[in-house]
Amino acid sequence: MKKGNFSRRTFLRNASLSAAGVAIVPRHVLGGVGYRAPSDLLNIASIGAGGIANQNLGNVESENIVALADPDWDRASRAFNKFSSAVKYKDFRRMFDESGDDIDAVIVATPDHTHAVAASMAMQLGKHVYVQKPLTRTIGEARRLLELSEQYGVVTQMGNQGHSHDDGRRLIEWVHAGAIGTVREAHIWTNRPIWPQGIPIPQGSMTPPEHMDWDVWLGPAPEVPYHDSYAPFTWRGWVDWGTSALGDMGAHLIDHAYWALDLDYPESVWTSSTPFEHVDHAAWPQSQMTQYEFTGKDGKAVRMMWYDGGLIAPRPTVLPDDVTLIPGGGALLVGDKGVLLYDTYGHNPRLYPETLMEEYADIPQTLPRISDSHEMNWVNACKGLAEATCPFSYAVPLTEVMLLGVVALQAKGLIRYDAETMTIPNAPEAEQYLHRPYREGWEI
Repeated sequence: MKKGNFSRRTFLRNASLSAAGVAIVPRHVLGGVGYRAPSDLLNIASIGAGGIANQNLGNVESENIVALADPDWDRASRAFNKFSSAVKYKDFRRMFDESGDDIDAVIVATPDHTHAVAASMAMQLGKHVYVQKPLTRTIGEARRLLELSEQYGVVTQMGNQGHSHDDGRRLIEWVHAGAIGTVREAHIWTNRPIWPQGIPIPQGSMTPPEHMDWDVWLGPAPEVPYHDSYAPFTWRGWVDWGTSALGDMGAHLIDHAYWALDLDYPESVWTSSTPFEHVDHAAWPQSQMTQYEFTGKDGKAVRMMWYDGGLIAPRPTVLPDDVTLIPGGGALLVGDKGVLLYDTYGHNPRLYPETLMEEYADIPQTLPRISDSHEMNWVNACKGLAEATCPFSYAVPLTEVMLLGVVALQAKGLIRYDAETMTIPNAPEAEQYLHRPYREGWEI
Protein backbone atom coordinates (compact mmCIF):
# COMPACT_ATOMS: atom_id res chain seq x y z
CA MET A 1 0.00 0.00 0.00
CA LYS A 2 1.83 3.10 -1.17
CA LYS A 3 1.66 6.19 1.05
CA GLY A 4 -1.66 7.89 0.46
CA ASN A 5 -3.29 4.94 -1.33
CA PHE A 6 -5.61 4.14 1.56
CA SER A 7 -7.25 7.58 1.51
CA ARG A 8 -7.42 7.42 -2.29
CA ARG A 9 -9.15 4.01 -2.17
CA THR A 10 -11.58 5.38 0.41
CA PHE A 11 -12.35 8.32 -1.84
CA LEU A 12 -12.91 6.10 -4.88
CA ARG A 13 -15.11 3.73 -2.88
CA ASN A 14 -17.26 6.58 -1.58
CA ALA A 15 -17.53 8.03 -5.06
CA SER A 16 -18.67 4.64 -6.37
CA LEU A 17 -21.28 4.29 -3.65
CA SER A 18 -22.79 7.63 -4.60
CA ALA A 19 -23.16 6.67 -8.25
CA ALA A 20 -26.75 5.70 -8.96
CA GLY A 21 -27.42 2.13 -10.02
CA VAL A 22 -23.94 0.77 -9.22
CA ALA A 23 -24.00 -2.58 -7.42
CA ILE A 24 -21.22 -3.19 -4.87
CA VAL A 25 -20.14 -6.85 -4.89
CA PRO A 26 -18.63 -7.99 -1.55
CA ARG A 27 -14.95 -8.89 -1.89
CA HIS A 28 -15.48 -12.35 -0.37
CA VAL A 29 -17.79 -13.15 -3.29
CA LEU A 30 -15.08 -12.22 -5.77
CA GLY A 31 -12.21 -13.92 -4.04
CA GLY A 32 -13.70 -16.50 -1.71
CA VAL A 33 -14.22 -16.53 2.05
CA GLY A 34 -11.39 -14.79 3.89
CA TYR A 35 -10.00 -13.26 0.71
CA ARG A 36 -7.98 -10.08 1.13
CA ALA A 37 -7.14 -8.05 -1.92
CA PRO A 38 -3.45 -7.13 -2.32
CA SER A 39 -4.44 -3.48 -1.98
CA ASP A 40 -5.55 -4.20 1.59
CA LEU A 41 -2.06 -5.30 2.65
CA LEU A 42 0.65 -3.08 4.06
CA ASN A 43 4.06 -3.44 2.42
CA ILE A 44 6.43 -3.80 5.39
CA ALA A 45 10.21 -3.83 5.59
CA SER A 46 12.15 -4.78 8.69
CA ILE A 47 15.51 -3.32 9.63
CA GLY A 48 16.83 -6.07 11.84
CA ALA A 49 15.66 -9.60 11.13
CA GLY A 50 17.03 -11.60 14.07
CA GLY A 51 16.20 -11.56 17.77
CA ILE A 52 13.08 -9.58 18.69
CA ALA A 53 12.45 -8.85 15.00
CA ASN A 54 11.25 -12.45 14.63
CA GLN A 55 8.46 -11.75 17.11
CA ASN A 56 7.59 -8.44 15.48
CA LEU A 57 7.49 -10.01 12.01
CA GLY A 58 5.46 -12.96 13.25
CA ASN A 59 2.83 -10.57 14.56
CA VAL A 60 2.48 -8.85 11.16
CA GLU A 61 2.90 -11.87 8.90
CA SER A 62 -0.62 -11.37 7.57
CA GLU A 63 0.78 -8.33 5.74
CA ASN A 64 3.19 -8.19 2.81
CA ILE A 65 6.81 -8.47 4.03
CA VAL A 66 8.73 -7.01 1.09
CA ALA A 67 12.27 -6.40 2.37
CA LEU A 68 14.57 -7.42 5.22
CA ALA A 69 17.86 -5.81 6.19
CA ASP A 70 20.33 -7.20 8.72
CA PRO A 71 24.15 -7.09 8.79
CA ASP A 72 24.26 -10.57 10.38
CA TRP A 73 22.74 -13.01 7.92
CA ASP A 74 23.24 -16.00 10.21
CA ARG A 75 21.17 -14.40 12.96
CA ALA A 76 18.63 -13.29 10.36
CA SER A 77 18.35 -16.71 8.69
CA ARG A 78 15.11 -17.71 10.42
CA ALA A 79 13.29 -14.63 9.12
CA PHE A 80 15.00 -14.91 5.73
CA ASN A 81 13.72 -18.46 5.35
CA LYS A 82 10.21 -17.67 6.55
CA PHE A 83 9.79 -14.63 4.32
CA SER A 84 11.62 -16.04 1.35
CA SER A 85 10.06 -13.66 -1.18
CA ALA A 86 11.37 -10.56 0.64
CA VAL A 87 14.43 -8.85 -0.81
CA LYS A 88 17.41 -9.29 1.54
CA TYR A 89 20.03 -6.69 2.40
CA LYS A 90 22.86 -6.19 4.86
CA ASP A 91 22.72 -2.37 4.75
CA PHE A 92 19.32 -0.73 5.21
CA ARG A 93 20.54 2.37 3.37
CA ARG A 94 20.87 0.27 0.25
CA MET A 95 17.45 -1.22 0.95
CA PHE A 96 15.89 2.22 0.87
CA ASP A 97 17.79 3.11 -2.31
CA GLU A 98 16.73 -0.01 -4.19
CA SER A 99 13.38 -1.04 -2.65
CA GLY A 100 12.12 2.18 -1.12
CA ASP A 101 9.28 2.65 -3.58
CA ASP A 102 7.86 -0.76 -2.62
CA ILE A 103 7.78 -0.01 1.13
CA ASP A 104 4.91 1.58 3.09
CA ALA A 105 6.06 0.95 6.64
CA VAL A 106 9.23 -0.07 8.47
CA ILE A 107 9.94 -2.05 11.61
CA VAL A 108 13.21 -1.06 13.30
CA ALA A 109 14.44 -3.89 15.53
CA THR A 110 18.19 -3.32 15.73
CA PRO A 111 20.61 -2.61 18.59
CA ASP A 112 19.77 0.68 20.31
CA HIS A 113 22.48 2.74 18.64
CA THR A 114 20.96 2.27 15.15
CA HIS A 115 17.33 3.02 15.98
CA ALA A 116 17.41 6.75 15.34
CA VAL A 117 19.35 6.63 12.07
CA ALA A 118 17.11 3.92 10.60
CA ALA A 119 13.84 5.48 11.78
CA SER A 120 14.77 8.99 10.69
CA MET A 121 15.68 7.80 7.21
CA ALA A 122 12.42 5.88 6.94
CA MET A 123 10.28 8.82 8.05
CA GLN A 124 12.02 11.22 5.71
CA LEU A 125 11.00 8.86 2.90
CA GLY A 126 7.40 9.00 4.11
CA LYS A 127 7.34 5.55 5.73
CA HIS A 128 5.40 4.70 8.86
CA VAL A 129 7.68 3.33 11.60
CA TYR A 130 7.51 0.83 14.45
CA VAL A 131 10.67 1.23 16.55
CA GLN A 132 11.73 -1.18 19.25
CA LYS A 133 12.34 0.13 22.74
CA PRO A 134 14.25 2.03 23.89
CA LEU A 135 13.24 4.42 21.16
CA THR A 136 16.75 5.86 20.85
CA ARG A 137 20.27 5.80 22.27
CA THR A 138 20.18 9.48 23.30
CA ILE A 139 17.67 12.15 24.28
CA GLY A 140 18.68 14.34 21.35
CA GLU A 141 17.81 11.50 18.98
CA ALA A 142 14.41 11.04 20.60
CA ARG A 143 13.58 14.71 20.10
CA ARG A 144 14.65 14.48 16.46
CA LEU A 145 12.40 11.49 15.81
CA LEU A 146 9.42 13.33 17.31
CA GLU A 147 10.15 16.31 15.11
CA LEU A 148 10.33 14.16 11.98
CA SER A 149 7.17 12.21 12.83
CA GLU A 150 5.26 15.49 13.07
CA GLN A 151 6.87 16.93 9.97
CA TYR A 152 6.10 13.93 7.75
CA GLY A 153 2.78 12.93 9.31
CA VAL A 154 3.61 9.23 9.55
CA VAL A 155 2.15 6.69 11.98
CA THR A 156 4.57 5.76 14.76
CA GLN A 157 4.75 3.19 17.53
CA MET A 158 7.39 2.24 20.11
CA GLY A 159 7.76 -1.48 20.80
CA ASN A 160 6.74 -1.55 24.46
CA GLN A 161 3.96 -4.07 23.99
CA GLY A 162 2.70 -3.85 27.57
CA HIS A 163 1.16 -0.50 26.64
CA SER A 164 -1.44 -2.41 24.63
CA HIS A 165 -2.12 -5.21 27.15
CA ASP A 166 -5.38 -5.43 29.08
CA ASP A 167 -3.64 -5.86 32.46
CA GLY A 168 -1.71 -2.64 32.10
CA ARG A 169 -4.83 -0.74 31.18
CA ARG A 170 -6.69 -2.13 34.17
CA LEU A 171 -4.01 -0.97 36.59
CA ILE A 172 -4.20 2.52 35.09
CA GLU A 173 -7.95 2.53 35.68
CA TRP A 174 -7.46 1.45 39.30
CA VAL A 175 -5.04 4.28 40.00
CA HIS A 176 -7.26 6.83 38.26
CA ALA A 177 -10.27 5.56 40.24
CA GLY A 178 -8.40 6.21 43.50
CA ALA A 179 -8.02 2.56 44.50
CA ILE A 180 -4.79 3.19 46.40
CA GLY A 181 -5.38 6.87 47.11
CA THR A 182 -2.84 9.57 46.43
CA VAL A 183 0.44 8.12 45.17
CA ARG A 184 3.72 9.70 46.26
CA GLU A 185 6.14 6.84 45.61
CA ALA A 186 6.84 4.37 42.83
CA HIS A 187 9.45 1.62 43.12
CA ILE A 188 10.47 -0.24 39.97
CA TRP A 189 13.00 -3.04 39.50
CA THR A 190 14.28 -5.62 37.01
CA ASN A 191 16.57 -8.64 37.06
CA ARG A 192 18.49 -7.19 34.12
CA PRO A 193 21.25 -7.13 33.11
CA ILE A 194 21.16 -10.78 32.06
CA TRP A 195 24.11 -9.99 29.79
CA PRO A 196 27.65 -9.06 30.94
CA GLN A 197 28.09 -5.58 32.40
CA GLY A 198 30.72 -4.07 34.62
CA ILE A 199 33.48 -5.97 32.78
CA PRO A 200 36.80 -4.76 31.35
CA ILE A 201 37.11 -3.67 27.74
CA PRO A 202 38.35 -6.67 25.69
CA GLN A 203 41.99 -6.60 24.71
CA GLY A 204 42.88 -7.30 21.10
CA SER A 205 40.46 -8.00 18.32
CA MET A 206 38.91 -10.82 16.32
CA THR A 207 38.03 -11.33 12.69
CA PRO A 208 34.30 -10.77 12.20
CA PRO A 209 32.36 -13.87 11.12
CA GLU A 210 31.91 -14.21 7.37
CA HIS A 211 28.15 -13.88 7.72
CA MET A 212 28.42 -10.47 9.47
CA ASP A 213 29.18 -7.03 8.03
CA TRP A 214 30.76 -5.49 11.12
CA ASP A 215 31.03 -2.01 9.60
CA VAL A 216 27.29 -1.93 8.88
CA TRP A 217 26.56 -3.36 12.34
CA LEU A 218 28.51 -0.48 13.90
CA GLY A 219 26.52 2.00 11.85
CA PRO A 220 26.71 5.46 13.48
CA ALA A 221 28.73 4.28 16.50
CA PRO A 222 32.49 4.78 16.92
CA GLU A 223 34.68 2.43 14.95
CA VAL A 224 36.09 -0.34 17.16
CA PRO A 225 37.53 -3.73 16.20
CA TYR A 226 35.16 -6.69 16.31
CA HIS A 227 35.16 -8.91 19.38
CA ASP A 228 32.66 -11.61 20.30
CA SER A 229 32.22 -9.93 23.69
CA TYR A 230 30.26 -7.24 21.83
CA ALA A 231 27.81 -9.05 19.58
CA PRO A 232 25.37 -10.49 18.73
CA PHE A 233 23.56 -10.37 22.12
CA THR A 234 25.95 -8.76 24.58
CA TRP A 235 25.97 -5.31 22.94
CA ARG A 236 23.44 -4.06 25.52
CA GLY A 237 26.14 -4.00 28.18
CA TRP A 238 28.36 -1.50 26.31
CA VAL A 239 28.08 2.29 26.33
CA ASP A 240 28.65 2.59 22.56
CA TRP A 241 25.57 0.56 21.64
CA GLY A 242 23.25 -0.10 24.58
CA THR A 243 21.52 1.99 27.23
CA SER A 244 22.04 -0.25 30.28
CA ALA A 245 19.28 -2.20 32.00
CA LEU A 246 17.38 1.03 32.69
CA GLY A 247 17.24 1.93 29.00
CA ASP A 248 16.34 -1.63 28.07
CA MET A 249 13.55 -2.43 30.54
CA GLY A 250 12.37 1.00 31.61
CA ALA A 251 10.00 1.14 28.64
CA HIS A 252 8.24 -1.96 29.98
CA LEU A 253 8.29 -1.14 33.70
CA ILE A 254 8.36 2.65 34.08
CA ASP A 255 5.70 3.03 31.41
CA HIS A 256 2.66 2.21 33.53
CA ALA A 257 3.74 4.26 36.55
CA TYR A 258 4.50 7.22 34.29
CA TRP A 259 1.13 6.81 32.57
CA ALA A 260 -0.96 6.17 35.68
CA LEU A 261 0.47 9.13 37.59
CA ASP A 262 0.32 11.42 34.53
CA LEU A 263 3.92 12.51 35.07
CA ASP A 264 5.87 15.00 33.01
CA TYR A 265 9.63 15.56 33.18
CA PRO A 266 11.47 15.09 36.50
CA GLU A 267 12.78 18.01 38.51
CA SER A 268 15.95 16.10 39.31
CA VAL A 269 17.60 12.75 38.68
CA TRP A 270 20.34 11.03 40.66
CA THR A 271 21.96 7.67 39.96
CA SER A 272 24.31 5.53 42.03
CA SER A 273 25.93 2.33 40.82
CA THR A 274 28.57 -0.32 41.28
CA PRO A 275 31.98 0.82 39.95
CA PHE A 276 31.72 2.56 36.58
CA GLU A 277 34.60 4.23 34.79
CA HIS A 278 33.19 6.20 31.90
CA VAL A 279 35.98 5.88 29.35
CA ASP A 280 35.78 5.26 25.61
CA HIS A 281 33.96 2.00 24.74
CA ALA A 282 33.33 1.16 28.42
CA ALA A 283 30.79 -1.31 29.78
CA TRP A 284 27.84 -0.14 31.83
CA PRO A 285 28.02 -1.00 35.56
CA GLN A 286 26.65 -4.24 36.96
CA SER A 287 23.98 -2.56 39.11
CA GLN A 288 22.43 0.85 39.43
CA MET A 289 19.78 2.68 41.40
CA THR A 290 18.15 5.84 40.07
CA GLN A 291 16.06 8.37 41.95
CA TYR A 292 13.63 10.62 40.05
CA GLU A 293 11.88 13.55 41.70
CA PHE A 294 8.73 14.74 39.90
CA THR A 295 6.14 17.36 40.64
CA GLY A 296 2.74 15.70 40.45
CA LYS A 297 -0.34 17.26 38.88
CA ASP A 298 -1.42 18.46 42.33
CA GLY A 299 1.86 20.35 42.72
CA LYS A 300 3.27 17.94 45.30
CA ALA A 301 6.35 15.75 45.01
CA VAL A 302 6.35 12.25 43.56
CA ARG A 303 9.44 10.07 43.90
CA MET A 304 10.20 7.23 41.49
CA MET A 305 12.97 4.75 42.27
CA TRP A 306 14.61 2.37 39.79
CA TYR A 307 16.66 -0.70 40.79
CA ASP A 308 18.52 -3.25 38.67
CA GLY A 309 21.37 -5.76 38.74
CA GLY A 310 20.01 -7.67 41.75
CA LEU A 311 18.70 -4.67 43.67
CA ILE A 312 15.02 -4.65 44.55
CA ALA A 313 12.45 -2.33 46.10
CA PRO A 314 11.93 -2.14 49.87
CA ARG A 315 9.02 -4.28 50.97
CA PRO A 316 5.93 -2.39 52.17
CA THR A 317 4.42 -3.61 55.42
CA VAL A 318 0.92 -3.76 53.93
CA LEU A 319 1.85 -6.82 51.84
CA PRO A 320 0.71 -10.19 53.25
CA ASP A 321 3.54 -12.45 54.39
CA ASP A 322 3.05 -14.90 51.53
CA VAL A 323 3.35 -12.21 48.81
CA THR A 324 6.84 -11.90 47.37
CA LEU A 325 8.44 -9.22 45.26
CA ILE A 326 9.33 -11.20 42.15
CA PRO A 327 13.08 -10.82 41.49
CA GLY A 328 12.49 -10.96 37.73
CA GLY A 329 10.97 -7.51 37.72
CA GLY A 330 8.00 -5.52 38.87
CA ALA A 331 6.74 -2.27 40.30
CA LEU A 332 5.05 -0.95 43.41
CA LEU A 333 2.90 2.16 43.42
CA VAL A 334 2.54 3.31 47.02
CA GLY A 335 -0.57 5.30 47.90
CA ASP A 336 -2.03 6.58 51.14
CA LYS A 337 -4.79 3.90 51.00
CA GLY A 338 -2.71 0.92 49.85
CA VAL A 339 -0.29 -0.32 47.21
CA LEU A 340 -0.54 -1.60 43.65
CA LEU A 341 1.91 -4.33 42.64
CA TYR A 342 2.46 -5.42 39.04
CA ASP A 343 4.92 -7.50 37.04
CA THR A 344 6.97 -6.65 33.94
CA TYR A 345 4.86 -5.36 31.00
CA GLY A 346 2.16 -4.36 33.52
CA HIS A 347 1.10 -7.99 33.89
CA ASN A 348 -0.82 -9.37 36.86
CA PRO A 349 -1.71 -6.15 38.72
CA ARG A 350 -3.02 -6.63 42.26
CA LEU A 351 -4.08 -4.34 45.09
CA TYR A 352 -3.19 -4.53 48.78
CA PRO A 353 -4.76 -4.69 51.29
CA GLU A 354 -6.63 -7.45 49.48
CA THR A 355 -9.98 -5.90 50.39
CA LEU A 356 -9.22 -3.28 47.72
CA MET A 357 -9.36 -5.99 45.03
CA GLU A 358 -12.97 -6.69 45.97
CA GLU A 359 -13.87 -3.04 46.33
CA TYR A 360 -12.52 -2.06 42.90
CA ALA A 361 -13.20 -5.25 40.97
CA ASP A 362 -16.12 -3.81 39.03
CA ILE A 363 -15.08 -0.25 38.29
CA PRO A 364 -15.92 0.76 34.71
CA GLN A 365 -13.41 0.42 31.90
CA THR A 366 -12.32 3.89 30.88
CA LEU A 367 -9.54 2.89 28.48
CA PRO A 368 -10.16 1.01 25.23
CA ARG A 369 -8.97 -2.59 25.05
CA ILE A 370 -6.68 -3.51 22.16
CA SER A 371 -7.81 -6.76 20.57
CA ASP A 372 -4.82 -7.02 18.22
CA SER A 373 -1.12 -7.35 18.99
CA HIS A 374 0.87 -4.18 19.60
CA GLU A 375 2.35 -4.54 16.12
CA MET A 376 -1.01 -5.08 14.42
CA ASN A 377 -2.41 -2.10 16.28
CA TRP A 378 0.28 -0.09 14.48
CA VAL A 379 -0.52 -1.77 11.14
CA ASN A 380 -4.19 -0.91 11.53
CA ALA A 381 -3.27 2.65 12.44
CA CYS A 382 -1.19 2.87 9.26
CA LYS A 383 -4.33 1.87 7.33
CA GLY A 384 -6.46 4.46 9.13
CA LEU A 385 -8.41 1.80 11.00
CA ALA A 386 -7.15 2.47 14.53
CA GLU A 387 -5.02 4.80 16.65
CA ALA A 388 -1.53 3.69 17.61
CA THR A 389 -1.40 3.08 21.36
CA CYS A 390 2.18 4.28 21.92
CA PRO A 391 3.01 6.91 19.28
CA PHE A 392 6.13 9.02 19.51
CA SER A 393 4.12 11.84 21.12
CA TYR A 394 3.99 9.63 24.22
CA ALA A 395 7.06 7.45 23.63
CA VAL A 396 9.52 10.33 23.36
CA PRO A 397 8.85 11.89 26.81
CA LEU A 398 8.88 8.40 28.35
CA THR A 399 12.18 7.66 26.60
CA GLU A 400 13.65 10.93 27.86
CA VAL A 401 12.74 10.05 31.44
CA MET A 402 14.42 6.65 31.11
CA LEU A 403 17.53 8.06 29.46
CA LEU A 404 17.89 10.86 32.02
CA GLY A 405 18.80 8.11 34.49
CA VAL A 406 21.52 6.99 32.07
CA VAL A 407 22.72 10.59 31.72
CA ALA A 408 22.89 10.96 35.52
CA LEU A 409 24.92 7.75 35.67
CA GLN A 410 27.42 9.13 33.18
CA ALA A 411 27.48 12.52 34.93
CA LYS A 412 28.16 10.85 38.30
CA GLY A 413 25.98 13.28 40.19
CA LEU A 414 22.62 14.98 40.56
CA ILE A 415 21.23 16.54 37.39
CA ARG A 416 18.40 19.04 37.01
CA TYR A 417 16.91 18.87 33.55
CA ASP A 418 15.26 21.77 31.72
CA ALA A 419 13.12 19.95 29.17
CA GLU A 420 12.07 23.11 27.34
CA THR A 421 15.64 24.07 26.47
CA MET A 422 17.02 20.51 26.71
CA THR A 423 19.77 21.67 29.05
CA ILE A 424 21.14 20.69 32.46
CA PRO A 425 21.66 24.06 34.20
CA ASN A 426 23.28 22.70 37.37
CA ALA A 427 25.76 20.49 35.46
CA PRO A 428 26.21 21.80 31.90
CA GLU A 429 29.15 19.43 31.37
CA ALA A 430 26.60 16.58 31.46
CA GLU A 431 24.81 17.96 28.39
CA GLN A 432 27.30 16.10 26.19
CA TYR A 433 25.46 12.90 27.15
CA LEU A 434 22.20 14.18 25.64
CA HIS A 435 23.72 13.71 22.18
CA ARG A 436 26.30 11.62 20.39
CA PRO A 437 28.59 12.05 17.38
CA TYR A 438 27.97 10.00 14.23
CA ARG A 439 30.35 8.33 11.87
CA GLU A 440 30.42 9.81 8.39
CA GLY A 441 27.63 8.41 6.24
CA TRP A 442 25.41 7.60 9.24
CA GLU A 443 24.22 11.05 10.30
CA ILE A 444 20.61 11.78 11.15
